[in-house]
Amino acid sequence: MSTTIVVAATPTPNGDLHIGHLAGPYLAGDVYARYLRATGASVIYTTCTDDSQSYVVSTARRSGTTPRELCAASTAAIGRSLSAMGISMAGLPPIGDVYRRTVLEFVTTLYEAGRFRKRTVRLPVATRSGTYLFDGLVTGTCPVCLASSSGGACEACGHPNNYDELLDPRSTLDPDDPVSYRDTEILVLPMEEYRERLTAYYAAQAGRWRPHAMQLIGELLAGPLPEVPVTIPAGWGVPAPFPETPGQMLYPWIEAMPAVMYGTWWSAGDTAVPVDEHWRAEHHADVVYFHGYDNVYHWGLMDLVFLLAHGDRYVTPSANVCNEFYNLTGEKFSTSRGHLIRAADLLAEVPRDLVRFHLAHTAPEQARTDFTREGLRDTGYRRLSAPWNALAEAMSSVLHGLSGTLPVSPAGRRRAAAMLARFRGCYELPGYSMNRAAETVLTQLDRLRGLAGDPTVVPGDLVLETRTLLAGAAPILIDVAEAAGGDGVDLSLAAEPPVSVPVFRLPRLPEEASHETADHRDPSVPDLLPLPLSAGAGVRRRSVRDER
Repeated sequence: MSTTIVVAATPTPNGDLHIGHLAGPYLAGDVYARYLRATGASVIYTTCTDDSQSYVVSTARRSGTTPRELCAASTAAIGRSLSAMGISMAGLPPIGDVYRRTVLEFVTTLYEAGRFRKRTVRLPVATRSGTYLFDGLVTGTCPVCLASSSGGACEACGHPNNYDELLDPRSTLDPDDPVSYRDTEILVLPMEEYRERLTAYYAAQAGRWRPHAMQLIGELLAGPLPEVPVTIPAGWGVPAPFPETPGQMLYPWIEAMPAVMYGTWWSAGDTAVPVDEHWRAEHHADVVYFHGYDNVYHWGLMDLVFLLAHGDRYVTPSANVCNEFYNLTGEKFSTSRGHLIRAADLLAEVPRDLVRFHLAHTAPEQARTDFTREGLRDTGYRRLSAPWNALAEAMSSVLHGLSGTLPVSPAGRRRAAAMLARFRGCYELPGYSMNRAAETVLTQLDRLRGLAGDPTVVPGDLVLETRTLLAGAAPILIDVAEAAGGDGVDLSLAAEPPVSVPVFRLPRLPEEASHETADHRDPSVPDLLPLPLSAGAGVRRRSVRDER
């Protein structure tokens, strides 16, 4: 059996996570991985911190710390937040000698195969400090859509802006330091040389990507493809080993592919095999990426070219699941303005299953969506936990005095099969949608409450269909699923509905605290329902980015 490698966009360790980040690729990838495991598939769900990013340098400067100290503190915070949200990864792999060796072997192989070209490019420089400005070290105006943009790529339109393409550039380290330009020799990977293979790849992907992301790919293919920097004059990152570019670093974005290969190897736990073993083409792994629209260029095009540059050595992704931006009460999450809610703060106040369900229900899959205090309360308590617990009580009444295994009618089996098909349609690619899965949970929950109140209901039918609801909700509602699994309830999504089913009791979901309880809460605990905004340093991601 081949393995599915699920890759969530690699986080930059320049701060902790907020729910805008988690509502993007991390929860979506987790739900997909949990669904696959419930069908019996072999899954490795992984990511890897992106320590070399320039945003580490700019955030460290603003915070009065060093990039190394910031990476260490932020990686620990990110790991805690992923764990608290129940993201089913083995953890965040350490960025040490094995990581750096993996990156260097990946790029050195391409160098020795003659894939890189030496180019003289015009780079912006902070005149007084002499610092070369790229990616998070520079801000200006996107030359394509004219929105405010960092260097490298525009989060608004998704188009790249390398070298001197950004309009009105300013240093983020010192906005008063005037910007000049300097001709500099670097190594690049010419994307244009891979156009034929890229065109064939995207033709095969037709209908498998969400439309907005594929529209951007079409826009990029319509013009000359950019030359990707391989080396860059910088003071932070992995030193480039090439004699043509002494003193330069590897361009941070080109670490992504060897980084996730390393993350896959580390997460799999078998250190006896080569680091890139799981990605070798002969193993036929199914690779699925989860990332944000602002990284379609990186994960959807640039990283693909680096795989193709290795010839037929590696598999290429079978799907890119791309999310849009998540808003907070009508505006983008913003660390600089304190317009955010930290995952840790929210989870300290609101039960995890309810948070996961609301984020799944409102995740920005194909358009921007909005997180609100009222929405979380309405979805989590009124629409989910209250009717869920009412169903649990009704089941207890119907099953009073019954035990063992109950027969299921043909009609009950047909309804359970229809439920399974509906959930599978939500979780399978290319139509994967947490939104529809969460809405299906609510729809079936309402139906089963009515079924439980029907005096003619066949008890075995109610048990089977409720178990099917629980199995379909389990990739999202992980705590209630764990409670049921601990009681021996079969939550597999692989088998067809049986002719008989063991009796079980539906675990309850947390209910909303009474006003009296809320009035006597510990005042030191943040009041997140209603949810005030909590301020502090955030994290620049390869998916849902903050406004800085």
